Amino acid sequence: MQDASQIMQQAKHMSLLLFEGFSNLCLANAVEPLRAANTLSRTSLYRWSFLSLGAVEVTSSSGLPVTPQPLAPDHRGDALFVMPSYGHKALATAATASALRAASRRFGLIVGLDTGGYLLAHAGLLDGYRATCHWDILNEAAEAFPQVDFVEDRFVFDRNRASCGGATTTLDFMLTLVERDHGAALALEVAALFMYGERDPLTDPHRLIPRHRQIRAAAALMRRHVETPLPLSQIAKGVGLSLRGLEQAFRSHAGLSPAGLYRSIRLSEARRRMEQTNDSVAEVALRAGYRDATAMTRAFKAEFGMTPSAARAARLSEGGQR
Repeated sequence: MQDASQIMQQAKHMSLLLFEGFSNLCLANAVEPLRAANTLSRTSLYRWSFLSLGAVEVTSSSGLPVTPQPLAPDHRGDALFVMPSYGHKALATAATASALRAASRRFGLIVGLDTGGYLLAHAGLLDGYRATCHWDILNEAAEAFPQVDFVEDRFVFDRNRASCGGATTTLDFMLTLVERDHGAALALEVAALFMYGERDPLTDPHRLIPRHRQIRAAAALMRRHVETPLPLSQIAKGVGLSLRGLEQAFRSHAGLSPAGLYRSIRLSEARRRMEQTNDSVAEVALRAGYRDATAMTRAFKAEFGMTPSAARAARLSEGGQR
């Protein structure tokens, strides 16, 4: 059994470098998927810290104050997210560029969120890379930094650099990051937790979502219908696919079956209820869509390696009762 220090050492450390006027929505979309991945996996997969270039306090564009740590030479980690928003040109100073270049040698992945791609390009950290940034300034960035291959994309991964076009696309980016790190099943569960992917908010609400997001739509439907599970054929119809098409989409984009994901979502809800409520095993089974508590217990043990009662006892021993 691993102790807490071993788990913390294995957790990926993400640092978020905030600038005055950063987007609060962008920050939430970057951090909450990491928190959700930890919650759903019951493991500290990620830890994070908030940094600045010396400011004692930075305030978002909507007035939210954050008290970060000053970026220091001993700060290092798996990823550094550079998060400005408005005023990116004023922030593109020699001092900022120097700090970003120095930090790039201490972090495995450097990510520009929102207008962060502009600051990375100004620092010379995207020379010879594909990248994107907020589409309001994409043409401006492409003209200012011809050595960078700026493209119209929601987000871009290119070797040890990544960039994202804005606040809402940050959630797409983080889900992809979770999938890369820990697999499609966890990423889909995180998306479903936020009810993400059922409809594309930029299109007619009655129009089908793009095919590459249909499995997220299916996951959202599954999460909405845990207590009374829907037939997979009905879920397929709900996202505009045949049952065979849904199964093919899951195999192609997620490497698992729709039934397997649905089972994981229901069992995650069962574990949440065992750990956070005083409901009986029979009641938890019903709430997770099982009419037979014995069947739920068998599935629970196969999924988590312990019985529902053992999961509750473990959480109580950690002081986790709510």
